[in-house]
Amino acid sequence: MFTLPSPAKLNLFLHINGRRPDGYHELQTLFQFLDYGDDVGFSPRDDDRILLDPALPGVPDRDNLILLAALALRRTVDQPLCGVNLSLTKRLPMGGGLGGGSSNAATTLLGLNRLWQLGRSCEELAELGLQLGADVPVFVRGFAAWGEGIGEKLTPAEPPEIWYLVLKPDCNISTGLIFSEQGLTRDTPRIKIAPAFEGDASRYRNDCEDVVCRLYPEVKRSLDWLAQFGPARLTGTGACIFGRFPTESKAQKVWASRPSGITGFVARGVNLSPLHKKLTELK
Repeated sequence: MFTLPSPAKLNLFLHINGRRPDGYHELQTLFQFLDYGDDVGFSPRDDDRILLDPALPGVPDRDNLILLAALALRRTVDQPLCGVNLSLTKRLPMGGGLGGGSSNAATTLLGLNRLWQLGRSCEELAELGLQLGADVPVFVRGFAAWGEGIGEKLTPAEPPEIWYLVLKPDCNISTGLIFSEQGLTRDTPRIKIAPAFEGDASRYRNDCEDVVCRLYPEVKRSLDWLAQFGPARLTGTGACIFGRFPTESKAQKVWASRPSGITGFVARGVNLSPLHKKLTELK
């Protein structure tokens, strides 16, 4: 029996370069992990059943990425495998743009690869994870990355490992709704990797931010408040927003002064996923 972290990610910027014929959008983004997230527990069973307890409220089993990841991996194996009890300690808000579901799926793939002793490479698991969601590969590979395509084309990156204050306004945002909005910016010119790495990601933007703020006034209010203390930005398609701070104490000071009714946390940006760090310790 063992437990693995399922960390959050931030999109330090998110540019939308166009829409593909299949409806997906071409993106450029910079992913970084946080030392904060969910936990997924793994315990083998004497039968072949795969069970998740507790169930995720409001998410039926057929849509739960943890169970979908487990079943997808088991379908790639021709030999009998033991069942597993999966447990989820949920800290990341749903619909927050922090990649919680994708992270849970990646942790499940890597955890079951270890439990079942399959010996699959990160590349193989990332390819399988892409069938579950565009953000799953970055969590499987486990390094901060420049992302292109629909977010699955990844180049390792090393953004500064600074502190972030992450706020979650009281709303849940549908990624599909945001990407279907007519007013969404879809023609941001592509930038080259080298200048983006050499520069400060705060120079760039999140192309979803204007649409999200128009549709969800609570996000705009939180963003305006956090912007008093420095650059603030939406992550992914929201609803979470984040501000950058050079030290934990400065981030905690702002967190302590937040308006009532806003949840969130302070965490450090890390370029090696806590999941991969833990897997290395377990070997």
